[in-house]
Amino acid sequence: MAVTKEIKRLEKSNVILSVTVPKDDVQAQYKDMLKEYTKSLQIPGFRKGKVPQEVLERKFGDALKGDALGRIIEASMKEVFGGENEEDKLPRNERPLPYSQPELQEEDLKLDLEQDLKFSVMYDVLPDVKIGQWKGLSVEYPYAEVDQEIIDKELNEIRDRNAIVMDRDDGAAAVNGDVATIDYTIFKENGEADETQKRKDFAFTIGSGTNVYKFDDDIIGMKRGETKKFDKTFGDDFFDNELAGKTRAVEITLTSLKEKQLPDLDDDLAQDVDEKFNTLDDLKNNIKEKMSKNLDFRLREKKTSELLGKIMENTPVIVPESMIKTEVEGRLRRIARYYGASLDVMLQMTGEDRMNEMRESSQKAIHSRLIIETLMEEHNFEVTDDEVEKELQQIAADDSADIEEVRKQYESEQAMIYLREDLKEKKMVDLMLSENNLKPGKKENYLDFMSDNV
Repeated sequence: MAVTKEIKRLEKSNVILSVTVPKDDVQAQYKDMLKEYTKSLQIPGFRKGKVPQEVLERKFGDALKGDALGRIIEASMKEVFGGENEEDKLPRNERPLPYSQPELQEEDLKLDLEQDLKFSVMYDVLPDVKIGQWKGLSVEYPYAEVDQEIIDKELNEIRDRNAIVMDRDDGAAAVNGDVATIDYTIFKENGEADETQKRKDFAFTIGSGTNVYKFDDDIIGMKRGETKKFDKTFGDDFFDNELAGKTRAVEITLTSLKEKQLPDLDDDLAQDVDEKFNTLDDLKNNIKEKMSKNLDFRLREKKTSELLGKIMENTPVIVPESMIKTEVEGRLRRIARYYGASLDVMLQMTGEDRMNEMRESSQKAIHSRLIIETLMEEHNFEVTDDEVEKELQQIAADDSADIEEVRKQYESEQAMIYLREDLKEKKMVDLMLSENNLKPGKKENYLDFMSDNV
């Protein structure tokens, strides 16, 4: 088809694409469709494949035109977005985003075989990114250090993971550090049991902070087999929007109570953790080395994040709504998988304030990504085979994996493309960090520093 097109860019990173399909092409497409129907339709009084076209048009006129209209629009869209010749294709920044469905703008579009077909669609596109100042900026970044306190905390967690768990004596009362297994039910405001807030065999260590419902203090003093009912007020920031800020009756039955016998902090423990350790000092040195490596990685993220925050001030970008929506849904899906829930459930559980926070952070994340991608395009970095091999060797070393196994993981063309793109991005970030004045600012607690989202 000899389709003509016109693009009009709008304010919010979307466009109106106006398309014109010549009358001759409209008629040709319509006739081709009629031929298909005459071969496949069977109407009383006519043999299959022998129905005259004029009979079809008289009997199904409007429906035929409606079907033809849909086919012509679909065919013209394919031609506009995926032309066989490179010069016929729309530029990348004028093509619809993968998650942006073009929307027909005419409410009552009809097919007229005696007229050119004209229609328009609106869709989101990649926003225009005009990079402002990104060199010579002064940026402070938070930092942390691996100190003895955090190493000792890790050692205690290793002891905890290697503890022997034994049943408490009959009649023993629950205390901090015990492993409790409970059945619980949370009741509705009308006093009925909430079937969605009910669970059996929920196990956790009392006082460890791993129980999101914070039943810890309520269980202390209970004995195995005992049932307790009490009122509990959930915080305004509780993850479940149905319970946040509300007081509900809770019933708990303590079905199992165990205690942990922690191993001594000595060479034997180190050897139990991994046979490569001969002494406790070997284990401590390994912990410090791993923590320092993780800290270096996190510090790079922090520096990059703070720097991008400055560049974003100089580089305003209107992020399309479809990009924000996709980013938020992706985050919610990851949270849903963690809790074993569906996306719909997570959407219901996430309060308006939390959703607004996610939208804001998602928009910033996309903004940052667009800046890096634009700078990468401008600098057009190359990645050599030697650099790829060095990266594979590093991946193998970091994961304590066999290099041949790592190479197999990157045998596919797509996996290698991702690896090379990642290396290009690292080069871009290296350049950004080297071209600006970055200095340490506020010192943070190691755990807070490592867990805080960029």
